Amino acid sequence: MSVNPPAPVMDGSALLDEVESFHRRFNIFPLEAAYVAVTLWDAHAHLLDCFDSTPRLAFLSPEPGSGKSRALEIVETLVPQPMVAVNASASALFRAVSGMEGRPTILFDEIDTVFGPKAGENEQLRGFLNAGHRRSGVMWRCVGDGSNQQVQEFPSFCGVAVAGLGSLPDTILTRSVIVRMRRRAPNEQVEPFRQRIHEKEGHELRDRLANWAQSIRHLVDGVFPELPDGISDRPADVWEPLLAVADAAGGTWPERARAACIELVNAAKTSDKGSIGIRLLIDLRDYVFNGIDRLPTVAILDRLHSLEEAPWADMSGKPLDARGLSRMLREYMTADNAPIAARNIKAGGSVMKGYYASDLHDAWQRYCPPPAESALLPLLPLPGRSEA
Repeated sequence: MSVNPPAPVMDGSALLDEVESFHRRFNIFPLEAAYVAVTLWDAHAHLLDCFDSTPRLAFLSPEPGSGKSRALEIVETLVPQPMVAVNASASALFRAVSGMEGRPTILFDEIDTVFGPKAGENEQLRGFLNAGHRRSGVMWRCVGDGSNQQVQEFPSFCGVAVAGLGSLPDTILTRSVIVRMRRRAPNEQVEPFRQRIHEKEGHELRDRLANWAQSIRHLVDGVFPELPDGISDRPADVWEPLLAVADAAGGTWPERARAACIELVNAAKTSDKGSIGIRLLIDLRDYVFNGIDRLPTVAILDRLHSLEEAPWADMSGKPLDARGLSRMLREYMTADNAPIAARNIKAGGSVMKGYYASDLHDAWQRYCPPPAESALLPLLPLPGRSEA
């Protein structure tokens, strides 16, 4: 005898509305889309076993006092098995994920102390956060005493939300829903969060989310929701679980979720230019070449150094030089599958080393988002140039 799936125990759309309202009482997010994304992230944390991947949730800001920790505190009241981590080691985290009864949701405040400019490298923790993004993610460690050690697999798949100053490593950013927090303006008011009072309200919503999640598992387990046009690859991995939850909730949530997806993915493309290499490709296309077919290295560096919001004038205390430019560009290929390299350019009766836009075009097509509508004017063509 077949058994029909259980009917949802409550109106999912109305429940998500309540969760969103709870956030709005204590958090000021920079975009309306952020409220949608964070609410769906809270709900998806109760359904991790239904998904192939789980996005990281990142509250980031340039300055303290922007509400990041409070946002993380509200999330803590709404997700299952919250584990607050500050400066926790990778070993502690992956042992917690594999050893606790019930998978924890890791909440990592002050993540800038781990990945900030003064923190140095932390590859093990970065590896944990990257591996735990996908269900198949594991960490391998030697376990035992002395020579009697065996390699053991530790699962690392879990929900992770972080808060911190500045940014994150590119590999984590691309796996995240990013909320760029700002200090509240004088006209932006929130309700003070009183833990002894409001934590109970959050936990009541959390328990209702858990019950609702159990009743709609059959609607999201193994389901791949329809994605908005242009959303693929990493953004698709990030948003598929959230869109699946929105579809199961119904009401206005499917439409709002897809609108939020497009808005936040586009915002990430604008403010987060990917790796430093992709940032270089974008700046070369939009602000250096921009219609010029070739330029000497000295002219390229001069224009890069003049970009006020770019890192090229101060790369670890020194401006980007010809050797550094060459090293970065050689990581990318021309259309003929050869590393991008400087070539001879004839200018004013002399020969100088420089780069051709035709060599960069394939990399621009493959790695860069569409160009901005208002790029800077290109440098004036050099007099007397001809093809080398």
